[in-house]
Parts: sequence; structure tokens; C-alpha cells
Amino acid sequence: MTCWYEGPLAAFDTETTGVDVETDRIVSAAVVVQDAPGTRPRMSRWLVNPGVPVPAGATAVHGLTDEYLQRTGRWPSPVMEEIARALGEQAVRGVPLVVMNAPFDLTLLDRELRRHRDGPLERWLGSAPLRVLDPRVLDKQLDRYRKGRRTLTDLCAHYAVVLDEAHDAGADALAALEVVRAVGRRFASRLERLTPAELHALQTQWHAAQARGLQAWFARSGTPEEVDPSWPLRPELPAAA
Repeated sequence: MTCWYEGPLAAFDTETTGVDVETDRIVSAAVVVQDAPGTRPRMSRWLVNPGVPVPAGATAVHGLTDEYLQRTGRWPSPVMEEIARALGEQAVRGVPLVVMNAPFDLTLLDRELRRHRDGPLERWLGSAPLRVLDPRVLDKQLDRYRKGRRTLTDLCAHYAVVLDEAHDAGADALAALEVVRAVGRRFASRLERLTPAELHALQTQWHAAQARGLQAWFARSGTPEEVDPSWPLRPELPAAA
């Protein structure tokens, strides 16, 4: 029987106007599907005119300017639905979805759908749940005592995955997918008996524990930052009174 990391995988990534999932916007996105290791991936890409200014700091990261997005980007409403439907199609097929730092990208997509399509991400998933594989959570759990950062660039270097054009949504999605395959192979003795559904459930626990550890470190260092333990999607903030 083929292990999940040797079978079909999909991946999702975004580039954005910033790092606040409640207020920032998606400016580009990609969904990559690969049927097996070594096969040619199929990639869907979107460019979005977010309708708000793109800060210079964000442009410095992904290279997408206001002028370029206004000229070539599409309006968010149809794009967000297309992305959600693409993820829903993979969920119906039972294909695991790789998302690096899933609570960021999936929550941001959920908020964009609420903003532009008046509904949450789950509306487009129906009865087929996402089975998310987050390389950041997996690596941190399976190799927890390794020192150093665990950005996508760092994980690619550690697992010998080529990352061309970092901060391009398509390139990042494909690299994250390959990292997950590499993690699966390296820790096969601990992962090969687990189904993607079981791994999804375990990652909710692992991420929560990792968040508690980071929160404790912030407390010791006097940093006021709050760490959300929710995974793979942060709950909607309550409406202001």
C-alpha cells in the first residue's frame, strides 16, 4: 500500500499585503497538485487587485506593486471563490493539502471569503473535510530539539529541497509539498502507519503544544505578543459590541 507521502498531494500558498489575517489581503495565490513524486505538478495561479494599498514592506517581500496589481490583478470576489472551489475539489478527492503555516494562509482565505463572498471557507468544502499537512508543525514535532529557524527557506535547506523564486506563491507551494514528502520519508517509521486524517488530528494537538511553548518563551522574555493555539484555521473574532 502506498504511503500518503508517496501518493497524491496538493499545496496552497498566498502572498499578501501584510501579516494580520483579520485585516490584510491576498494579492496572489497558487494551488499545486502532484499525483506522485517526480510527476509533473499541475499549478493554478491567481493575481488579485486587493482594493487596498500594498505597503512597500510587502512589495519588498514578494515584488508585487500597486501599479502592477491594478493593471493585471482580478477583483477579489471571483478569485476567492475559485480558490475555495479548487481546495474543495481536492478535499472531495481525499487529497491531503500541504499548507506551510496553515493558520495564516487558511485563515486569511477564510476572512477574504467572508469579506467578498459573505461566507466562510467551510461553505465551499461541503461535507469533505480538509486534511492539512503543515511542514512547519510536522518538522517541529518530529525534530523538536534541532536548533535554528524553521521558515520555508530553512526547511528547504534542511531537507535538500530546491526553492526557486522564494515568495512566489507557486514556487513556495511546490517547495512546501516537496518538504512534506521529505519529512515523510525521513520519519517514515513514525508516520507511515498514520493516515492523513489521523495526522491532521494530531497536528491540532502538536500545534497547540508548540504555541504554549512559544507563549511561555515570550512571557519569560517580556514580549507581550499573543500566540494563537488554533490550527489549521483560527476562529472568527467576535463582532464588536
